[in-house]
Amino acid sequence: MSVKEAQKIANDKSLDLVKIAPQAKPPVCKIMDYGKYKYELAKKEKEAKKNQKVIDIKEVRLSPNIEAHDLGVKAKNANKFLKGGNKVKVTIRFRGRELGNTNKGKEVMKEFASMLEELGNIEKRPKLEGRQMIMVMAPKNI
Repeated sequence: MSVKEAQKIANDKSLDLVKIAPQAKPPVCKIMDYGKYKYELAKKEKEAKKNQKVIDIKEVRLSPNIEAHDLGVKAKNANKFLKGGNKVKVTIRFRGRELGNTNKGKEVMKEFASMLEELGNIEKRPKLEGRQMIMVMAPKNI
């Protein structure tokens, strides 16, 4: 059907003539209420945005010579973050001569990860970057 005929039918029904596939030979058009169509699209997009979950990265800082009780307190905070669905970035900053004993930092990281193994798993293994050792843990339910 010609464009003029289709436009006349659309005008008679108080609707719009919308090109669905303009590259096709001949172009494919549809008679619809374009304003309502755009509204429905925006509504679906808004609903999808509302249902998506944003994951934050929370940071817990440790020291290579941290005491057991302090480590427990930090693990409790990380536990809370993991329960909330957030990732936890665990960092150990080495100062001065501590940089010579990075293996002690790895031991602290292993102990910390073992405290949180029921709620989270290690996403990024402990790695020394400059003066910091960084490990990332993610919640298990993802």
